[in-house]
Amino acid sequence: MLERGKMDRGIVEIVDTESLVPKDHLLRKIDAAVDFNRLYEMVEPLYSEDNGRPSVDPVVLFKMVLIQHLYGLPSLRRTADEISANICYRWFLGYTLQEETPHFSTVSYNFRHRFTAETVDQVFAWILEEVAEAGYLSPKAVFIDGTYIKANANTKKQIKEQVPVASKHYAKELMEEVNADREARGKKPFDDDDEPPTAPKKRKDNTSRKKLARRKKEKTRIVTQSVTDPDCGLFVKGEHKRQFAYEAHTACDKNGFVLETVVTPGNVHDSVAFDEVYDKVTKTFPETETIVADSAYKTPHICKKVFDDGRVLSTAYKRPQTMKGGHEWWKYVYDEFYDCVICPEYQILKYATTGTATGNTKAIPSFAQIVPPESFALIPRIA
Repeated sequence: MLERGKMDRGIVEIVDTESLVPKDHLLRKIDAAVDFNRLYEMVEPLYSEDNGRPSVDPVVLFKMVLIQHLYGLPSLRRTADEISANICYRWFLGYTLQEETPHFSTVSYNFRHRFTAETVDQVFAWILEEVAEAGYLSPKAVFIDGTYIKANANTKKQIKEQVPVASKHYAKELMEEVNADREARGKKPFDDDDEPPTAPKKRKDNTSRKKLARRKKEKTRIVTQSVTDPDCGLFVKGEHKRQFAYEAHTACDKNGFVLETVVTPGNVHDSVAFDEVYDKVTKTFPETETIVADSAYKTPHICKKVFDDGRVLSTAYKRPQTMKGGHEWWKYVYDEFYDCVICPEYQILKYATTGTATGNTKAIPSFAQIVPPESFALIPRIA
């Protein structure tokens, strides 16, 4: 029999919100497994003890953000609307059917102005602690990679900005290695302000030599910056569309649990952000034995850093980069007795000086600049 006109609206019923949430709902499982009271210990110093208006429960704010990420809601505004209309979400937050839920701006304000980066780090560490106690964490092998996140910024609204050149993480370590080798060979070490000789670069623009010299002296460079979101960077890679983006450099264990993450502008290369991610992970999990990464992380500095710490770097094969038109690296032979390199054309390349060749991350003699630094240790040797 066909039934028509089902319009039971405005009916007054006495119900228990507990009975309206399915027994196998995901939020029920999370509520039973996680003790959210731990959050009060982390945020208590951020609130006034004896004055001011009563605040929104901080646990509710964290739960709202958790709901947003669990169900893929695109914004806090949409999240607040969904929570207001969803009985399961209200039950998870501890709100009744008639009670007004927090406004999205309240959540945004607290996470931008009240909760600090240290607060978020404490919450992150607490989650990993819970996972480890449950026996699911396995940090012996750590997988590191970067993921690009598109910024909400128009590529047409951009300016050219002159910014200071950030010093590389390994600059001090590299200079110490250079000076140690120079002193061992009876040469004067570089001072802190001295710049070792570098190979001349071909000019690629019409900028005057005077401006280029001034930029080099001031250690600045020109970057494309978004007017809308100055913190992001212009991402250009292969056939991808040019766009402003961020990059999340993430370290995970074999079970997929995130151990550490560092967010940088999209124009920062993976290998540049490696040091910060690696140092944080190994400090938190010193039992790490293997670092797994793709070929973008296969640089001499990263290899040396990981191997010096007694760990193994597991990465993809990367073809040694030989100068165009030059000989393959394996055709060179190093003579330890005479301390020289013999090239495939039987010419002797003797030591001249030690410096930092452009783009290299290892203190190398000048004759080794012909051979890629990552291949120099593999050159056949004559005892």
